[in-house]
Amino acid sequence: MKNILKYSLTAIMGVALLSSCQRDLLSPIPQTSITDASAFSTVGRIQAQVLSLYGALKSGAFYGGRAVIDGDIRGENFINETQNLITGSDVWSENPTNSATAIVGLWSQAYYTINCCNVFIDGMNAGGTTVVGATLGANYIAEAQLIRALSYYTLLQLYAQPYANSAGAKPGLPLRLTGIKGTGFSALARSTVAQVYTQILADLNAAETGLPLNYTTAYNNTTRAHRNTAIALKTRVYLSMQNYASVITEANKIVSSAAPFTAATGVAHALQANIANVFVSPYTTTESILSMPMTTTSGDNPGTQNQLGYYFSPTATNGGTGNGEFSLNPNGVIADPLWTATDKRRAYIKQSGSGATLKNWLIKYPTASPYTDYVPVIRYAEVLLNLAEARVRSTNTIDPQAVALLNAVRNRSDATTTYTVASFATVAALTAAIMEERNIEFLGEGLRNNDLMRLLQTIPAKGTAPQKASTDVGYIWPISASELALNPLCTDN
Repeated sequence: MKNILKYSLTAIMGVALLSSCQRDLLSPIPQTSITDASAFSTVGRIQAQVLSLYGALKSGAFYGGRAVIDGDIRGENFINETQNLITGSDVWSENPTNSATAIVGLWSQAYYTINCCNVFIDGMNAGGTTVVGATLGANYIAEAQLIRALSYYTLLQLYAQPYANSAGAKPGLPLRLTGIKGTGFSALARSTVAQVYTQILADLNAAETGLPLNYTTAYNNTTRAHRNTAIALKTRVYLSMQNYASVITEANKIVSSAAPFTAATGVAHALQANIANVFVSPYTTTESILSMPMTTTSGDNPGTQNQLGYYFSPTATNGGTGNGEFSLNPNGVIADPLWTATDKRRAYIKQSGSGATLKNWLIKYPTASPYTDYVPVIRYAEVLLNLAEARVRSTNTIDPQAVALLNAVRNRSDATTTYTVASFATVAALTAAIMEERNIEFLGEGLRNNDLMRLLQTIPAKGTAPQKASTDVGYIWPISASELALNPLCTDN
């Protein structure tokens, strides 16, 4: 059964409805053509389509690699080593153009994924639910809604101004909610940031209702959306909107009031006692709320120049498994004296060279080509720190539960550091400690850009790359050239 449910993008899409998507056209809305009325005629065919949605999401151009990589290299923790535009030197420098590989590629794959979700939802509403039954139909539609919401959320973090800038009144994204099956449907103006967030939350709220509480295997609980996945993602979305009261409301559904923090309903999420367990096979711990699985099967891994290990790990000459694209900035988070030498997360840092040639590398994703490390999308540790931050910012106090949540994440890797309320002289000091804990804990997991931008913070300078203030050109990406060429109603940033 496990092998049946593994969703190879190539294998599944070859037999499912979505096989006709024409990605080679480089359209921001790859065209999906339904040529067979039987696409929704059997339970098996419908299930194959559900799994193919995850296949689109986990493409190397999206959540199989680039979305996570870009979310980190835009921040201050990495130094570009290769000056290769194909592997993001322009993203790192904060100056990509409309036609840059990163700009066009991620936009195209995200909208491809969104369109696949739209086509699937349309098909289920038109008759697919009758085939699989009301309960399973609701489950499947909810999975598509969650994937669509995650895709729109990710696009917002890169191509639109943060919600904090004018309370979401700035231009957001073309909000496409109906499946496109042919040409001539590209013209659509950008909705506001607030309108896109409203749709994201509508999808996640619907998904919370429609998704199953859990699956029968740890594999599916990690790689497919369930009810707690929707709740966890809502804490991230509300945090990006600075709606801290709603972060607390959502997190309280899956976080107990006191340590040890666990989810009492649905999948029994909890921190692993050792963070090392999260990033090794089988990758299916209760901490991993959603991850993108990879295998050695052709087409079922990120592909050339998309893999996390390829970017972050040093070359074999330097004791790694990657291409040495980005080393760790010696003046970034690894220089923080509060990140102690005995912290277990220091094991993810590898040094090469000495003296003037000394470099540090992130080896959180150590498997060699074809790079089959699972890609984390959201972990329970993030939900705990989301809640901690929200409690401090909403109460403007040195909140005891926030301190306990911070300790839960910190102590499992650094037994020498235990905070108390008395550890923090001010609310600002506790907030800073939570933010720095996020910076350490999620290094290489794609969250740094989100954290800087949601607070309208300046992207710090690193190496030869200058800082970018929230008012500077380049703080957000330009709109993809392919969208501008096909969509006469879309305006650039």
